[in-house]
Order: sequence, then structure tokens, then C-alpha cells
Amino acid sequence: MSEQNSSERHGSDSDNEHLTGKDEQQPTEAELAEMSRDEKVRLGLAQDDVELVEYPDPWPVKGTRAERRAERAVAAWFSLAGFSALAFIGVFVFWPWRYVNPLADEQGHFLYSLYNPLIGFFLGLSILSVGIGAILYSKKFMPHEVAVQQRHDGHGSSELDRQTAAAELADAGSRSTIARRSMIKRTAGFGAGAFGLGTGVLVLGGMVKNPWAETGPDSLNHTGWMQSGDEKVYLRRNTGNAHEVSLVRAQDLTPGGFETVFPFRESERGNEEALLHALRRSDNPVMLIRLRPGDSPVERKGQEDFNYGDYYAYSKICTHLGCPTSLYETQTGRLLCPCHQSQFDVANSYAKPVFGPATRALPQLPITVDEEGYFVAKSDFIEPIGPAYWERNS
Repeated sequence: MSEQNSSERHGSDSDNEHLTGKDEQQPTEAELAEMSRDEKVRLGLAQDDVELVEYPDPWPVKGTRAERRAERAVAAWFSLAGFSALAFIGVFVFWPWRYVNPLADEQGHFLYSLYNPLIGFFLGLSILSVGIGAILYSKKFMPHEVAVQQRHDGHGSSELDRQTAAAELADAGSRSTIARRSMIKRTAGFGAGAFGLGTGVLVLGGMVKNPWAETGPDSLNHTGWMQSGDEKVYLRRNTGNAHEVSLVRAQDLTPGGFETVFPFRESERGNEEALLHALRRSDNPVMLIRLRPGDSPVERKGQEDFNYGDYYAYSKICTHLGCPTSLYETQTGRLLCPCHQSQFDVANSYAKPVFGPATRALPQLPITVDEEGYFVAKSDFIEPIGPAYWERNS
């Protein structure tokens, strides 16, 4: 046991002597300042116990046709990335994106149908070209060295470590020959810059629309429930047949019952496109709820006459992230959003959120009954639907 301990202490002493000797050989800061970059590289490798077995120059003979051909290939991929990104921006901003009825305008519908494929194609091509250009440059111009490094314990970085590491990085950049390849640098900057601009447009493109710039039922400030003249807007159920018009009467719902309804106008009867659009428009779904006897919700100020007796109508679009609040608990009188578990109290308040991430009450649709007993909307919502936009005032 004592011989083993003695041997371990001897080995430890030897290691300490080796480290001490290594420290004694370290140059001073003044000597470091006078060293060339190559000398610092060799010193840094020695400090890290790294031995360069092979460090070949990819192009030992400069200016050959093969080297210029490789450089042009890399530049071509970066250029393709830039032009693809610019094409993506052009399509995203200027290409016709609004739906066009193919029966009314076949060519316009064809152009509209190309919108999504084109923006996907050009953005994907830009990403692919940047990646191929970077990989091709690495394969053709970056030295592929073979190095062996001894494993050792880590330690804090000294001034020697910092300067030699910086020299190694600078040497790697120099040996990659990027400094003298202006065509690749320009095209890489063009490709990466245009790609970055394109991704920025993609992220911000949906937020640059001014919600107050347009008026009418298709604007961000209104829904399909918007009134047009004196025409009634009925509450219509979805029977599964887009062409069937099934209006809702007060006696259709039992206490505690509910139904999802959509807007309908007599001018739309027989219009296949309008009837289908009313069912598919994202801000149209409304939950028509008949409260149970004894439920007495606290009504919202300014909306005291939005209900019809014990019938209340609320937007089905959750104010958190726009999921459908499609679950209604009759016993508790709460509307539930299944996506993130937001709960809105209908029986005791004006669909105010009482649980989950939603922070804004569901917008209430003002309703009444016409002379024939059918439910109709008295007006559009007076506040934005769903998550809405940052300029909302409610």
C-alpha cells in the first residue's frame, strides 16, 4: 500500500514539474506581442497538446481553371438564394391572393391558385441554395486537416490562451481563402441578406395591414354579421348541407341548450358561393345559448339589451388564440375552449374568462326575434373577434 501511495505521489510530483516547466516556457506579454500569427498558432496548438498530422491546401496551385470553376459554382448558389428570396418577397407582396370564383374569371382563379405554391417554392429554394452554397464552399475551399489532441483537464483561459485562440481562428479564416474571394463574399452577402429580408417579410407580412384602412364586412373591423341597409341578418344553423337554409326560432332550444349559428340574408338564397362562404368564414361562428331558469348573468355595461330574454349569443372564437369555444357545460354555465382550457362564465357574467390564458370576454352579438319568430342580429359585434389586433379598444 505504501509503495503504491509513494508511486502516486511521485507521478503527481512529475505532473506538477511538467506543468511548472510548461509555465516557465510560456512567453511574456511583450514576447507574445512580437510573435507572428503563425508562431502563435503553433504555440497555441502546443499548449493544447494538439499535433497537426495533415493540413493540406485545397488549391496548392492558385488560379487554376478548376479553382475558378469551383468559386463560380459557390457564387451561383448564393446568387440563386438571393434572387429566390427577392422573388418570394415579390410574390408575397404583389401576387393576387384574394379568392377568385373560377366560374366568373378562370384566369384570375388560376393566378390566385398559384399564390401559396409560389411563395413556398421560392422561400424553400432560397433556403436550399444558401445551404448548398455553404456546404460547397466548405468542401471546396476549407482545409480538411487531420489533428490529434491529447486529453487533459480544462483550466481557465490565460492571456496566452486567448491570443493563441484568436490566432488560430484568424489562421482558419486565412487558410479558407475567403478574404481574397470577393465574388463569393458578395454573393454570399447578397444571398444571406435577401434571405433574411424574406424571412422578415414572412414574419411581419401579416401584421402590416391597417385594420382601419378598409370598411365593409370584409374588413378587419367587421364580420359577416355586419348589416347592409335594411336587410335582415338571420341566425342560420349548419345542417351539413351548405345549400340548405335552416333558420332558428326561439322554441328550437330547450333551457340549457345551445347551438352554433351563422349569418344568412335572403339575398344569398340560391347563391351557392355566398351560402358556403358564410359557413366557412372564420369570424362568423356564434354560440346561441339558452340559459336555465335561475341563471341571472351580470350584463355588460352598454350591452344590457344584447340578449333576447334568456337567449344569449357570443362569438365562438376564443379571445386567447382563436380556437373554437365548442364545449358548453350546462350545469356550470361555462363555455370551454378545448385548445388551452380557457373557460368563460355565461351563467353569471357576460362570458367573462374565469380560468385559463384568455383575458378578454367573448364578444356578444346583439340579437332579437322578428315578427315571424326567427332570430335575427340587430347589428354586428361592437368589438373585435378573437385575439383581434393590437389597436383594439376593448
